[in-house]
Amino acid sequence: MKKVVAFNGSPRKKGNTKILIDEVFKILNAEGIETETIQLGNKPVHGCTACLKCKEIQDGKCHIKNDHLNFCIEKMLEADGIIIGSPVYFADVTPEVKALIDVAGYVTRANGHLLKRKVGAGLIALRRGGALHAFESINNFFLINQMIVPGSSYWNFAMGKNPGDVLNDDEGIATIQTLGENMAWLLNKI
Repeated sequence: MKKVVAFNGSPRKKGNTKILIDEVFKILNAEGIETETIQLGNKPVHGCTACLKCKEIQDGKCHIKNDHLNFCIEKMLEADGIIIGSPVYFADVTPEVKALIDVAGYVTRANGHLLKRKVGAGLIALRRGGALHAFESINNFFLINQMIVPGSSYWNFAMGKNPGDVLNDDEGIATIQTLGENMAWLLNKI
């Protein structure tokens, strides 16, 4: 059975980012794909310090005190597909998502490109602006890791200020649902 793990980069465990992840999961689950969400926002994580220990030791882990990110890396390695969701913080991803991207990116590349050919999808919840830059930050992580990124009918974001408001963005929800359909199709083909 195929599996997709999603990382909720929002500090709001049940906010708009999680709602968008759940919209994709509805479609994936209907296609028989197992799903799991890992809460990343508000977790004590540390960005990459370029110590190079992951490259030297070659055990697929970050060697600074980064237990939650090492857990996230393990989950990425177990999955066939990875979703990274983030709200927009000053036109970019949250600090926790940035730490995940930097640490997981370096560790997996330094240990033999461990994410190669996995399916990756980013999604963004936003109030008003900055979505494209945040979306590109996530996609750059997927692309440099030789992952396969499915498209949608628009960029993968929905607008809403308060938790639940993204459900009122009809075009955004339709885009996220199309992403789910394309991700399920792709996962079932590989």
